Amino acid sequence: MSDINEVNDVHDINVVDDEYVAGDVNTIDDGYDDDNDDDNDDVNDDVNDDVNDGASVLDSAATATAVLEFIATSLAEDPSAVSVDVSERQGKVVLSLSVGANDMGRIIGRRGRTAQAIRALVGAAGARDGVTTSVDIVD
Repeated sequence: MSDINEVNDVHDINVVDDEYVAGDVNTIDDGYDDDNDDDNDDVNDDVNDDVNDGASVLDSAATATAVLEFIATSLAEDPSAVSVDVSERQGKVVLSLSVGANDMGRIIGRRGRTAQAIRALVGAAGARDGVTTSVDIVD
């Protein structure tokens, strides 16, 4: 007897499909012509080109510089000795970090793990601004 109820439940599902109305929100046809996708590529290229118009690469690395300064001053025993110099080399933004002699070990860390983590975080911050960054730790 339960088999008949299961069949009726399946039949009820099919009835729901018959109530579909043309123009419903859940249509398969989205109304766009997918053959001409090249037109939208030009618009996206223009938007990406406008990101750094009028600003140099050095100016656009503000987030990466701020992140490096924050991390270095947080790790250093003498935060007043921390300085970051920004330069450009081969299309990359190079951030040169100078710290006190006593803080060099803290910044580099064991086997360079802290320095590697700093470089990864600054690289992510630079990517947010659309620039490639490199961190040099200077004596």
